[in-house]
Amino acid sequence: MLELKIVKIEKPQDVNIILGQAHFIKTVEDLYEALVGSSPQIRFGLAFVESSGACKIRCEGNDPELKKISQENALNIGAGHSFLVALKEAYPINVLNAIKNIPEVVNIFCASANPVEVVIAQTSQGRGILGVIDGASPKGIETEEDISWRKEFLRKIGYKL
Repeated sequence: MLELKIVKIEKPQDVNIILGQAHFIKTVEDLYEALVGSSPQIRFGLAFVESSGACKIRCEGNDPELKKISQENALNIGAGHSFLVALKEAYPINVLNAIKNIPEVVNIFCASANPVEVVIAQTSQGRGILGVIDGASPKGIETEEDISWRKEFLRKIGYKL
C-alpha cells in the first residue's frame, strides 16, 4: 500500500533550508565540516535521518535554535537517508557546491528561504521524498521594470558586479 503525504517545513521566515539525500552515517560529520569550512560567520543546524541500524536522527550544528529546527523537521519528514540543513548568516549559494561535493550526497531537493512542503511517499517499509513544493506559483512573466529590479537587487547584495 502506498500513501502520499505533505509535510510542511516549519521554520522562521529568515531561515534558509537545504533538503537533500545522502547514503551513509558519516554524512553528519561531513556536512558539518563542509558548512563550517564555507563561511566563518555561518550559523546552522543539520539533521540526518539514518535508515538502518539504530535508525536515529543524527544531528550537529553550531546554533541551538537551528539545530532544533533541523531535528524537528527531519523527524517530521522521516524519509530514510534524507538530511536537512537550517542556515542563518549565509545563503545556500555559499555552501551548495561544498555540500554537493561530499561523496555520500546523492541529491539536493531544494535550497530555499521560501515556505516549503515536502511530498512524501509512505509504504510499509518506510518513507521517501518524491519532491518539494518550493514557494508559490508564478504571478506572471517579468516586465522590463521587473528585469531592472532583479538586476539592481543582485548587484546591491553583491552577487553581480
